[in-house]
Amino acid sequence: MRTSIFGFALLSGVDAFFFSKGTTRQWNGNTYACKCFPGDSCWPSNLEWNILNATVGGNLRVNLPPAASCYNTFQGPLGNISTYDASKCAMVTSNFGDEQFQVELPTAGLWTYFTNDTCRPTTNPSDSCTLGHYPVLYITAKTVGHIQTGIAFAKLNNLRLVIRNTGHDFLGRSVGWGSLVINTHSFKSISTTNSWTGPGGYSGPAITAGAGVQAFEALAHLNSLSPKRIMVTGECSTVGISGGLVQGGGHGPLTNFHGFLADTALQFKVITADGVLRTANPSVNPDLFWALKGGGPASYGVIVEATYKTFADLPSSGFTLDINLSTNQNETLFWEAVRAFHSYSTHFVDNGLYVYYELGPVPMTLHVQPIVGINKTIAELQAIVQPLFNDLNALGIGYLTTNQSFSTFYDLYNAMFEPEMAGNSALTGGWTLARTDVENNHPAIIQSFKTVLSAGSFIVGHMWNAGHGLSESEWNKSAVHPGFRNVVDKLITIVPVSGNAPLVEKAEAQNRLTNVVDGALRAASPNGVSYVNEADPFQPNWQTAFWGTNYPRLVSIRQRYDPTGLFYAVSTPGTEKWEQIEYGTRLCKKLN
Repeated sequence: MRTSIFGFALLSGVDAFFFSKGTTRQWNGNTYACKCFPGDSCWPSNLEWNILNATVGGNLRVNLPPAASCYNTFQGPLGNISTYDASKCAMVTSNFGDEQFQVELPTAGLWTYFTNDTCRPTTNPSDSCTLGHYPVLYITAKTVGHIQTGIAFAKLNNLRLVIRNTGHDFLGRSVGWGSLVINTHSFKSISTTNSWTGPGGYSGPAITAGAGVQAFEALAHLNSLSPKRIMVTGECSTVGISGGLVQGGGHGPLTNFHGFLADTALQFKVITADGVLRTANPSVNPDLFWALKGGGPASYGVIVEATYKTFADLPSSGFTLDINLSTNQNETLFWEAVRAFHSYSTHFVDNGLYVYYELGPVPMTLHVQPIVGINKTIAELQAIVQPLFNDLNALGIGYLTTNQSFSTFYDLYNAMFEPEMAGNSALTGGWTLARTDVENNHPAIIQSFKTVLSAGSFIVGHMWNAGHGLSESEWNKSAVHPGFRNVVDKLITIVPVSGNAPLVEKAEAQNRLTNVVDGALRAASPNGVSYVNEADPFQPNWQTAFWGTNYPRLVSIRQRYDPTGLFYAVSTPGTEKWEQIEYGTRLCKKLN
């Protein structure tokens, strides 16, 4: 029995109703209970969708791929739509690689591999444009009630549900074949206080941000205060600060000083799978509070608001460093330079530096921008980095370096961190390098870098230590893997492959990522761990790699707050029996 089709005053028997919808399918010799998708008899009727639309204030829409305007016809699962618009197509084409453009779209994933790339910008409007793995419909949520209504509708109709804010995700969690999206990007409220009064023993300055607030917005607001403040955010300014970032941990340039964004969280307002808006902090729902701090994105509920500690913004300095094989013409010497650079990773983080670098194969290039010294003058930063320059000079390798000083870290952040691109199609993996392995096994680490590049992959490195400036008594207060406190370098690996490539090509690329590229890094740093927001979700033993000894507790919390699996993200706690069968399409739960 229920109060209404969207009500939450649900009595016993609701879960039985929930599981009675859906389909049973066979795949690769296994039996699965699947969510409801277009074409299934359990897919909601037009009347039910119209009622939902009315209940969410007319904010329900049929989804079109971002580049549908470049095609005569969009061939969608709910019917064909004439879509060609030359001026709109030109606008989409020119902005397709811009992150903020993609963020503002309702269902786009910034990286496109997991959309299946079936409708990219084209100059031939007669080409085929289908939905691929983009969602079918979306709700642009403007209120908490809109989110609650969308959750109820998805649960009662056994739909695949995706929560999307910025689409800032490498692993396809912002899209999903046959799904309904709840977009939370309009939740833009920001407030600050000089004296947080919530539980937990902290009474200093704090910022409270809605789900849709991005890093550049939060940092600009904090910079407008007197005195200026700063917070832990990702190095990319377009990421949202109150959703998947903190639920994965959230590392950035201030991690050396304050740990992960998760370590600075004071409170969440979150809607769980039963539709209840809950407060989670050290005193109220403390288990949920702990899990939301690094325990896995899209796993426990929809964060609508988060409160974090803020910190004094300090003068900062930065360096860049570029070494390019095309100008040095000596591969052996180039790798000696890479070895010299990376041998200082422990030295850098022990001195409080943050280092962002890219290592690419064609031509072989080491691009380091920036090396960040917070609360350090150019002279102080120069003294820390000079041993590296001495080694490069002794090698006789050519390099370019620049430096700048700034009155605040905020100014450095805007000036020295380069904008990232959207619209790329690739598989993403990664691993971290533990201090003990860098100290004792560095030749093998450099050899693993060579393996990565020879396999056609790229490396993006982030040198930091999440335990450096954070009291050890704070380490276990968030759900991030305990092993992160001994990391000195977090790597992202990138294997380019088209989202609409033949299945055999996709399988080869996935195997290369898992077993060759990341396999080499895992072998070179066996004490390393993996970061759930930037890693291969299909790596072996992902439970241990992502969360270590925290995993059993996270599964228990997940079962408490989402027992039926309403929320889903690949390789997150408790999802072992869930699969996207039939070539990455239907989301189903294995029954045998």
